[in-house]
Amino acid sequence: MQPRVYPRNPALKVLAFLAALLLWTGWTDRAAAEVILNHSLCHAVSETLSADSASPPPFSCIGDPQGYQRGSLWLRTNVDTYPVDPRNLVLLVHHSRFDRLKVSFTYADGRSLSQEVNSGNFGSHWRTGGQIAFEAPLRDARLLSITMRFDRLASANLLRMRMMTRGEANVQATALSISVAAALTLLLIGALYNTTLAFSLRRQFPLWQAAWAGCMLVWGTMWSQLHLFILPGLAGAVSAQTCTALSCLAVTMAAFSAVMALDRQVLPEPMRRITLTLAAAVAILGIPLTFMRQGPIETMAAVLGALILGVLIGVALCLGWAWRRGSVEARTFAGAWSLPMLALGSVQFVDTNTIFWGGGSQLLVLFAAAWQTLWLAAAASRTHARLRIEHDRARRAEAQAHELARRDPLTGLRNRRGFVEAAAPMFDVNRSGASPLALLLLDIDKFKRINDTHGHDAGDMVLVTIGNRIARWEGDMCKVARLGGEEFALMVAGMDGFALHRFAQSVRKGIAECNHAEAIGEGPVTVSIGVAEATPDSDFRELYRHADEALYSAKHEGRDRVVFYRAENAGHEAGDNPPIHAA
Repeated sequence: MQPRVYPRNPALKVLAFLAALLLWTGWTDRAAAEVILNHSLCHAVSETLSADSASPPPFSCIGDPQGYQRGSLWLRTNVDTYPVDPRNLVLLVHHSRFDRLKVSFTYADGRSLSQEVNSGNFGSHWRTGGQIAFEAPLRDARLLSITMRFDRLASANLLRMRMMTRGEANVQATALSISVAAALTLLLIGALYNTTLAFSLRRQFPLWQAAWAGCMLVWGTMWSQLHLFILPGLAGAVSAQTCTALSCLAVTMAAFSAVMALDRQVLPEPMRRITLTLAAAVAILGIPLTFMRQGPIETMAAVLGALILGVLIGVALCLGWAWRRGSVEARTFAGAWSLPMLALGSVQFVDTNTIFWGGGSQLLVLFAAAWQTLWLAAAASRTHARLRIEHDRARRAEAQAHELARRDPLTGLRNRRGFVEAAAPMFDVNRSGASPLALLLLDIDKFKRINDTHGHDAGDMVLVTIGNRIARWEGDMCKVARLGGEEFALMVAGMDGFALHRFAQSVRKGIAECNHAEAIGEGPVTVSIGVAEATPDSDFRELYRHADEALYSAKHEGRDRVVFYRAENAGHEAGDNPPIHAA
């Protein structure tokens, strides 16, 4: 593929602009009034679920919390230690694998105000980008601390929390919503387009891409929590677990689509099998990780990350190997996979969770998926266009061959086969009684003498000149042909009686006026014409036989004349003043 073609795609232009905006704003928002709360919190653990009125156990500000997955995890921070206005504060939480989250804001007057969400009911606290927002109540007393209580939290190490002002939180939420909506829209377009392309081309390649785009579309919708507009009861752990399954399935489908699209002849079988096995292992490992609410979740996640890196390396090796062997599909997939590979690879080594307005690595992966889908859609479009062009060329060539098979190569007029096919509709009209029909057979007089005296090349020149003159009568009501040798034919509709006689004479005179000086010198070349009029029951064979009998009579009676076929099988000469035609 030629990379220079793709920027012409409007969708890719939009995606490139949004990606540039995402990167610029994602890095510059670090300068905003924002505080990242990760491991700077004091913690306490209740190994069993505590009553709502229970006080937290003693807090510890060192080490990591343990034994909280079946009970409650308490996290506390003093607001005074951070450069955020406590009177205008919003707490954002980016992890939802828990049964319940209760946030308590404690003020200088000793009063504590609480807000909480439950798995399946986030109320008005959810925000786009997988965030849960808790705004500190406005009070005259100064806010001192924030305490969070997580019931049955899956993993404390996967928690991400931020504090910022309300205005900054609103700006970031708007920017994140626009970015997510744009990426999901592009994924939807790509999924629909690739599905349509798969059915129109009857190929698996775009169908795999449609499945990948559809999977990423559902994942992005659930991760961003936009589905809560319609299904608010899915808030929390159910959505988080579903996203884990979808992400693993998406990686597997993407790898399968890339490897299986490559020809087996350009790819070593061991490399192919290892990559597909690693891709399948991602989906298999994602199943237990999806349902895990306790246990070594971080360890399983690390193993899954290593498998994904293995899949990326395997796909990269497959594409590189196939590219060197001249595979067009490899070049296409290399461009499509470049950004997703960088995105998936970078999140394994670089902490992207604190950028992109809180969207973190998920937003980066979402845009990378949109990029891949649109790139492959553009590539498929080019392939489809090329196939259409080749198909159209083949159809034109077939039509030309079909036409040439029905044309006389010397004069360009129809041959006998083409003449019969062109005259068939005229017979149908004649049978309905809507229009009379007649066949004129023309034979060049003494043509053998021309060949014997001047040579066959001169004879061919005479045939071409007469053919050009006869071609002038070609139209909707008259079909002309060279039936072979020196014999020509005209099938005429809409004329009978006097009009047909006049037309036949005009044909005879027009041919006699042709100039053959270049071929045979001065002197006219005349034709004899036999005319037969069709009856409602006539077919081509019968009409031709009658016209041939009339032509024979014209030759026998002296040539250079028109003779009409009579029903009693007697030819009759038609002079300049034709007689009344006998039925």
